[in-house]
Amino acid sequence: MTETNVTLSDAAAKRIAAIVGAEAGKRALRVAVEGGGCSGFSYKFDLVEGPEDDDIVVERDNATVLIDQLSLVYMAGSEIDFVDNLLGQSFQIKNPNAVASCGCGTSFSI
Repeated sequence: MTETNVTLSDAAAKRIAAIVGAEAGKRALRVAVEGGGCSGFSYKFDLVEGPEDDDIVVERDNATVLIDQLSLVYMAGSEIDFVDNLLGQSFQIKNPNAVASCGCGTSFSI
């Protein structure tokens, strides 16, 4: 497990720590990139017990995010944020590699 240039905002770290703390047996949020979605790729979020052998671990303020090596290729330089506004609450990924994104906020293209 090595460090990466994916970061967590303060709001995301607080929300992840709260969610993981409320789920018995879960220790981290896994973020993955999958083919599909409105714009070609989409983000997938899952609560998991711990890292796989090839995961990148991103930590901040008692929050842990796991990213597999393949997803990291698409997410390099990204910031994971948590937004709470009139439209609702959601994790958003500010990805400098994405050339287009969809209104749903979880789909993007490179």
